[in-house]
Amino acid sequence: MKIDWAALGSVFGVSLVVTVALVGLFTLGIMGLSRRERAEAQGDSAALAVTGAYACFAACAVAVAYGISLIVI
Repeated sequence: MKIDWAALGSVFGVSLVVTVALVGLFTLGIMGLSRRERAEAQGDSAALAVTGAYACFAACAVAVAYGISLIVI
């Protein structure tokens, strides 16, 4: 059996970058929701923060669904 180390390294690199990107995107969503809570405590509107947070969570869900579809198909 021969291992293609270049391909294995490429898969590792791509998975590492995608994982860091998804964690960052999810973190942005959590930060948007926390800004909403802070704005509500001060009596302000935070519609943009909530919309951004939901967009981040939706992008995470799409990325996870795409990854699952790559595995299944």
